[in-house]
Amino acid sequence: MRKALLVLEDGTIFEGIGFGAEGESYGEIVFNTSITGYQEILTDPSYNGQIVVMTYPEIGNYGINPEDVESRRSFVRGFVVREYWPKPSNWRSSENLESYLMKFSIVAIQDIDTRELTKRIRSQGAQRAVISTIDLSPDSLLEKVRLSPSISDVDLVTEVSCKNPYTWGKGSEIISRSLIRERKSLKRYRVVVYDYGIKQNMLRRLVDVGCEVMVVPSQTSSEEVLSMDPDGIVLSNGPGDPSAVSYAVESVNKLIGKRPIFGICLGHQILGLALGGKTYKLKFGHRGANQPVKNLLTGNLEITSQNHGFAVDPDSLDKDVEITHINLNDETVEGLRHREYPLFSVQYHPEASPGPHDSSYLFDEFIRLMQEFHQ
Repeated sequence: MRKALLVLEDGTIFEGIGFGAEGESYGEIVFNTSITGYQEILTDPSYNGQIVVMTYPEIGNYGINPEDVESRRSFVRGFVVREYWPKPSNWRSSENLESYLMKFSIVAIQDIDTRELTKRIRSQGAQRAVISTIDLSPDSLLEKVRLSPSISDVDLVTEVSCKNPYTWGKGSEIISRSLIRERKSLKRYRVVVYDYGIKQNMLRRLVDVGCEVMVVPSQTSSEEVLSMDPDGIVLSNGPGDPSAVSYAVESVNKLIGKRPIFGICLGHQILGLALGGKTYKLKFGHRGANQPVKNLLTGNLEITSQNHGFAVDPDSLDKDVEITHINLNDETVEGLRHREYPLFSVQYHPEASPGPHDSSYLFDEFIRLMQEFHQ
């Protein structure tokens, strides 16, 4: 057991016990309200640049397994829990959480009041923070954290995106064999996916609905994408400020109307910017598997998984852009579509399925859009 400090830029200090890697780590501190899924959270590239606080008190009790990772590694800057459980009990577990954090040099802290910390983030907003197991001087850490860079206006996407294009052919194991046979008999659509920090389950769900998937780096030009002659284009999730990836906005702007487009999370925000809208930073963001969303087209309610700190400004959107979904907690924009062009997007993660099937229709909607575009 080793002492560790968590210091926020507003001067708040938490003293706890370090686990995971030794060291000092800086990032924007945010909280996630999910009860399970810490492994998926750790490997979600959307958390690049952030220190994640888990509001559920006991973390690590089911360990880590190689099947549930969402990307090639963990991208969080730091990890904060109330109680770390070092001896997991689950038949799928292959290692404990601490060894996994050490593998990717993630500094973590436990034995602090995460309820008090979450309340502070809610009242003061997401802010810069540092976890340290080597410098235990509060004054020194406070000075350093106030000199650390902000997450705004920084391109965090390039750090997590793939470097070269690749194909993806693996689907979900949850899909029944009869459904797989049925979809194999249907036309398969070639889909190009922009990797802004994609989760692998998003790719699996596209394969499930009959897509041939090609993943391309975030800085791939619109000309390169169109040269692949795709039937549709997906804009993936990813980290940080959408206005910091102007190259992505420029490419998507040139693709509008050329092919059907489906935007998810950061991809939704980038599409909003490409359509002439604006984005803004939320006070503490939406992160968890229990966000209520209303579909304005059907009146249905969806329980959704979300992870984002920015939102599309509804007042900035053109009259031809229709808002299709809203968040029932704060009425922020959760979905949009264009009245003329074949495109739509959602702010949440339909592939995560906390509903569990509330949002599955979105992948079928993308298929329908590609069918209509062909006709």
